[in-house]
Amino acid sequence: MKLGPRDASGYFARPEPARTGLLIYGNDAMRVALRRQEVIAALIGPQGETEMRLARMLAADLRKDPARLLDAIKAQGFFPGPRVAFVEDATEALATPILAALADWQAGDAQIVVTAGALKPTSKLRKAFEGHGNAYAAAIYDDPPSRSEIEAMLGKAGLRDVTPEAMVDLVTLSRALDPGDFRQTLEKLSLYKIGDGAAVSPEDVAVCGPASTEADLDDVLNIVAEARSGEIGPIMKRLRAQGVQPVSLCITATRHFRTLYTAASDPGGPSQGIARMRPPVFGPRRDRMIRQAQQWGASRLESALVLLTDTDLHLRSAGQTAPQMALVERALIRLAMMGAAR
Repeated sequence: MKLGPRDASGYFARPEPARTGLLIYGNDAMRVALRRQEVIAALIGPQGETEMRLARMLAADLRKDPARLLDAIKAQGFFPGPRVAFVEDATEALATPILAALADWQAGDAQIVVTAGALKPTSKLRKAFEGHGNAYAAAIYDDPPSRSEIEAMLGKAGLRDVTPEAMVDLVTLSRALDPGDFRQTLEKLSLYKIGDGAAVSPEDVAVCGPASTEADLDDVLNIVAEARSGEIGPIMKRLRAQGVQPVSLCITATRHFRTLYTAASDPGGPSQGIARMRPPVFGPRRDRMIRQAQQWGASRLESALVLLTDTDLHLRSAGQTAPQMALVERALIRLAMMGAAR
């Protein structure tokens, strides 16, 4: 039988132990793996693998020993409880032993869980599970999780009190990250909030979200974008001491100002422009960048990008003799003064 996308989420969380089997297939191996982990954990419980109620086999194992799956579903363990025989990364070449196990399955045998990549409608594996009266086939699509799925994931992580603003950030983050990274972010958020009775805020999401590649340079970029030219010298000394390379600093500054320019040029305004960014920008950093884009405007930001591009070309010029960090510092001071001009 087919499991549609709406029914599949509920079934993965609460599978039926008396079913013959379940086929989970799709293009995204990570999404398929996460769903498989969820359903097997729900079937056998947290101690199932320790109690040897899970028989795991790779496709190569079954190819070498076609009877291995049938033996696994019939084997009786020492511990009571539901059992699972799991075949990972199955292909059409394994249709014969898997179909034989489906046909020979009886009540009390281990449930068969099979994962596979994309399967055509004519696939023998897919047709066997879809046409079976006591088994399911579930296709996993590349769509990001729905809000209800995110809420369920938050509940499992013990995060039941989330502000509406933080939920918006989490939904945005779920669309930008792959499923495994998003789940790790929720786990990190859960650990971060241990002992904290306050609701999850956008600031919490920003702290636990994926680290920005510009995180170490945010201070100097904000100083420049906010026209605080007098603070550039001291922070540049710290960056030099940390070994930051001039070209890297110039590239990062260009990326920051290009983001501001994109936001300022958006027909819906800087707020809408920042909201469309990928990867997403969260919490206080998002609000700060919106203010910067509003203060600069698209025209001055375009001039800023021209200045940064010229500086980058000078840094890469073979005949350049001036100290590179001094060139970058001069460009940043000019940018700050440009931002202060009205």
